[in-house]
Amino acid sequence: MKMIICSVLTTVGLSLVVSSTFAAEPAMLARPTIAKICTNCHKAEAGTLRGTFDSVAFKSKTIQLKIDDSVELVKFDEDDLKVVNGAGKAGDGELLRSTKKGHEMKVVFVEENGVKTAVKVFEKPPVKVTPDMVITTGEVEKLVAAGAKGRSVLFDSRPLPRFKEGAIATAVSLPYPTFDSQVDKLPADKTAPIIFYCSGPTCNMSPGSADKAKKLGYSNVKVYIDGMPAWSKKNFAVLSVASFKEAWLDKNIPIVLLDARPEKTAAKGFIKGAVAFPVDQAAKMAKKLALKQKNAPIFVYDAGVGKEAETVARDLIKGGYENVKVVTGGFAAWKGASFAVETGTLSHTVSYTPAARPGEIKLAEFEAYAAKLPDNVIIIDVRNADEVKNGMLKTARVIPAEEIKNRLAEIPKDKLIITQCSTGIRAEMAYHALRELGYTNVKFVNAKIEFEKNGSYKIIKD
Repeated sequence: MKMIICSVLTTVGLSLVVSSTFAAEPAMLARPTIAKICTNCHKAEAGTLRGTFDSVAFKSKTIQLKIDDSVELVKFDEDDLKVVNGAGKAGDGELLRSTKKGHEMKVVFVEENGVKTAVKVFEKPPVKVTPDMVITTGEVEKLVAAGAKGRSVLFDSRPLPRFKEGAIATAVSLPYPTFDSQVDKLPADKTAPIIFYCSGPTCNMSPGSADKAKKLGYSNVKVYIDGMPAWSKKNFAVLSVASFKEAWLDKNIPIVLLDARPEKTAAKGFIKGAVAFPVDQAAKMAKKLALKQKNAPIFVYDAGVGKEAETVARDLIKGGYENVKVVTGGFAAWKGASFAVETGTLSHTVSYTPAARPGEIKLAEFEAYAAKLPDNVIIIDVRNADEVKNGMLKTARVIPAEEIKNRLAEIPKDKLIITQCSTGIRAEMAYHALRELGYTNVKFVNAKIEFEKNGSYKIIKD
């Protein structure tokens, strides 16, 4: 690996809302400068950050970079910043307008008075693999369909936690970071076709694994360079009941869970949270399904054989859903593992609400404050003066995001601070900036807001 840069609305009294909100968040710990996965090939360097692009705000000239579970805010000047994007094109900060969320990048910065300013940004380019080693999605589909009849072995080079979240059917977990200690998983026959895949065109783990295998004498090595992102657009992933519970349910990650069995059978025992989605009605139900998030994690299980769940999964993929997974072993495996079983009537409503981002305030709570601001709450509009003149909340005070550090005297630490803008991007950046400056009671509005000059507004939540 060469360079991984790397509402249901509830009516409550306002006083109750205020008191429940004021539970102080834990103070922020020192943040890493390099993502854990990057440490497989790189060491932390002074003046350098390695992580994934989260967002950019040109009005406040700030890049938000995620490094594992932490966030770094880096200032920039689009004219002075030197950027090399993923396609290898060099230019100034304007190139950041086309950077996709989650893209790996390396940021070189200078720091003065505690403010980091980016001078160079390198977006991670696609990895280079010789054409003779590349295998396509269609070819992998044929190998998976052949199953045990085939001679090829498919290896997942991603770290084990990613494998447990869902993998290509028939794949064996052989993480690149621990490859050398698990070579016993490779076939004894060094002429056997072996294929490695990981997280897509910019991921170095599968090419790195392929290089290691070739050095061990394997002569028929391929790389599925497009990896899981491409696979998930046309095919379902699979995971065991144990992995499903560990990687998703135990972490309380929002998901959609569908039970493909006949309703009468399912009512006798099902996994908590499951929605009835009988296989004989699946095609019709999938067409009517109207989830806004086409990448919502959808899990399907059946009695245990898997054929019904796979049929439902394919119907969902035809409907445009790109993150569908089949829980192998189904309900039989779930019950056999002695995991909790529910009985009764299954829900018939499929819904999905993504997990809130750290610091995100509930919209109903924000609207209550916007209507009548308590003495112990402050709403800060972090937009610029030219924006707020066209409309803003009557209960808000204006402190542009880029001025926060110089106007701390106006921001008391003994009150709840709520930041908002017009898209949620700068509001979130301001939230992180305040947290870094020692404010522990801070929230931000993660939504688009349209303002009128009379103080009225409209919230648009994706």
